[in-house]
Amino acid sequence: MNKLIVRFIMVAMVLGIVLGAMLHHSITDQAVLTEVTGYLSIGTDIFMRLIKMVIGPLVFATLVPGLARIGDAGDIGRVGAKAMLWFISASFISLLLGLVMANLLQPGAGLNLPLPAVDAQSGLNTAVFSLKDFITHLVPRSIAESMAQNEVLQIVVFSIFCGIALSAIGPKGEPLVAVVESIGHMMLKITEFVMWLAPIAVFTAIANIIAIKGLGIVVTFAKFIGCFYLGIVTLWLILIFAGYLVLGRDIFKLIRSVKGPFLLSFFTASSEASFPQLLVCLDKFGVKRKISGFVLPLGYSFNLDGTMVYCTFTVLFIAQAYGIDMSITTQIGMLLMLMITSKGIAGVPRASLIVIAATLTHFGLPEEGILLVMAIDTFLDMGRSATNSVGNSIACAVVAKWEGALDRQIDRDGAPDEFVQPELTKATGRSPEAV
Repeated sequence: MNKLIVRFIMVAMVLGIVLGAMLHHSITDQAVLTEVTGYLSIGTDIFMRLIKMVIGPLVFATLVPGLARIGDAGDIGRVGAKAMLWFISASFISLLLGLVMANLLQPGAGLNLPLPAVDAQSGLNTAVFSLKDFITHLVPRSIAESMAQNEVLQIVVFSIFCGIALSAIGPKGEPLVAVVESIGHMMLKITEFVMWLAPIAVFTAIANIIAIKGLGIVVTFAKFIGCFYLGIVTLWLILIFAGYLVLGRDIFKLIRSVKGPFLLSFFTASSEASFPQLLVCLDKFGVKRKISGFVLPLGYSFNLDGTMVYCTFTVLFIAQAYGIDMSITTQIGMLLMLMITSKGIAGVPRASLIVIAATLTHFGLPEEGILLVMAIDTFLDMGRSATNSVGNSIACAVVAKWEGALDRQIDRDGAPDEFVQPELTKATGRSPEAV
């Protein structure tokens, strides 16, 4: 991401906090405040719509050429297996970390908050999750419907079929592969234009949250928020260490290169917002597009490390707030259950809260306890989204290293030679060596 945009985002965050605090204290009529924040959210809504407009075509246009040139179905299966090995390991560590941190820090012990009434309702439809429905939902009924609804997993399934088919027909498929590749370059250029609206989106998002909740909500839940972010930072360190074991010192260059997408995910509380820019950053780091175009979309459904920490941490927080003791055996059972159920939440609105509510019910904990964290969920979602982006970028780089598809020969502009060569040749009519 352009460094100037990153600076604008930081300034926008500060201005958003100031404006949000002013609105929260100056407008006492809740109806008026709701109307004002409704207009204020226009900037964020437009930005997120533009991002979602790009994601579907971009996933298809990056995945198909990569799979068409990655080799046969066996090669694709090998890359997918390595990615899933990393995803499952990272998910287990993230869930275990949330469990350990909640037991050590006891964020719900002695909280003394007014607990919700017994007949209170969380408003979450826990029946929306079903592993059977999730498996069936993987297969698209129509690619047009999948694109329209940004069903990333369905787009990935369709793209896998397209990529394998184009690889199987050989030279006859090359013209179509070139067209799809050009669409990918076009979508990335559109993304560059959209990113200039990111500071506006961050400004309106932060101002909207603070105007509605007020800074006081952060103080009230300071212990819970502080403990959760301590767990998130610990997970970052673990992921970076795991990346260091594979990538060596290059892991630190990777973290620096994804700083922009990381901040965008954090301030917009959306992992989707950073997806197009993560592809560009991984290109510049040297991850071949055939790997990042395949692994990154899968990661957005199967490698939600920040969400994993949140699930176990929040369930134990609610149990502690109610004074309910959960044995170690029960906690391990909860962890294993979440390993499975959390993989079926892709594309479900407020997915982490739904999974937590279902887990509470399964283990005999009051489902209405989710109301304790719903008031601050946006602040927690910022950390979850940013962590998901970091985890997925490390996963892509690691799988690329394992596959021998990590090119650390960076040109003077920070892009790998194979990525910029066609553009240089097209623009100058000469080879890159002559430029």
